[in-house]
Amino acid sequence: TLVHLTFLHESGSNNPLGISSACDKIPFHPYFSLKDLLGFTLMYLPLITLALF
Repeated sequence: TLVHLTFLHESGSNNPLGISSACDKIPFHPYFSLKDLLGFTLMYLPLITLALF
């Protein structure tokens, strides 16, 4: 997820490697930030529940 976050936020698109030549035409959308936040929450929720309960 960390690699996904760095590459995704560096390229600003849903291209994980950022190879796209049309990077300037694709604006950064807050949808990706919300998706990453949801992914973090869904990933850490079982770990937190295991640790706390």
